[in-house]
Amino acid sequence: MAKKMTQDYGQLLDQLRSGEIDEITVAPEDFMAFRAVWTNYPARKEIVGTAKRHGEIIYHYQSNETR
Repeated sequence: MAKKMTQDYGQLLDQLRSGEIDEITVAPEDFMAFRAVWTNYPARKEIVGTAKRHGEIIYHYQSNETR
């Protein structure tokens, strides 16, 4: 039986900020793990989430210059 791998949210946030990826999708059961990393992330205010159905949240990077 395969164990679900824990996401490295710090690395994903870095990739999102650098443009390597366009978005991060966070399932409801993973939100608290994501939030623990996101709240301490230096560019936290530039990582914007949009809630979807069933509690899923899709985060993308929005620099202050594009607002």
